[in-house]
Amino acid sequence: MSPTPISPADAQALIARGALLIDVREADEHARTRLPGARNMPLSRLVSIDPGAAPAIIFHCRSGARTAAHGRRLDAASPCPAYVLDGGLDGWRKAGLPVIAERGQPIELMRQVQIAAGLLILAGLILGLTVAPGFIALSAFVGCGLTFAGVTGWCGMARLLGAMPWNRRVGA
Repeated sequence: MSPTPISPADAQALIARGALLIDVREADEHARTRLPGARNMPLSRLVSIDPGAAPAIIFHCRSGARTAAHGRRLDAASPCPAYVLDGGLDGWRKAGLPVIAERGQPIELMRQVQIAAGLLILAGLILGLTVAPGFIALSAFVGCGLTFAGVTGWCGMARLLGAMPWNRRVGA
C-alpha cells in the first residue's frame, strides 16, 4: 500500500492540525530549500517513525517522484495515516505557499556532480578536437565513472565534491 496523495492546501490544513511534515530528500537538498516546519529524514536513512509523533504524516520530496517511487516504504515507516504531497516542494511553491530558501548553502551535491561531469566531458571533447585527439579519453573516463556510479550506487566524484570546503556548511 502507498500513502494517499494530498494537495498542498489540504496538507497545510492537516499540518495546522498537528500532522508531521517529513522531507525525504538528502540533507544537502533540505539545507538549501525546504518547507517551513519540515523534518529532514532522508530515504537513505528512513526508519520507523515514533507512533506518538503525530496524528498523521505527510512525506515530501522536490517533485513528488521520489515519494511516489518509495510509497510502500514510506507507508511501512508510518505508524499513522500517511500522505505524500502532490508535486512535492515544487507543487507547494506553485500553490503560492511559503518555502525557506537559503542561497548561502551549497547547491545540491548531485547537481554539482552533473555540472562537473558535463564540463569535464565537454572539455575532453573540445580539447580532443582542437589540441590532441587523446583528450577525448577524458570524456570516456568521466562516462565510465558515471556508468560505474549508476551501477554500484557509489560515486567517486560525489565523494570528492562532498569533501570540498564549500560543502561543509550543510550542518551549520
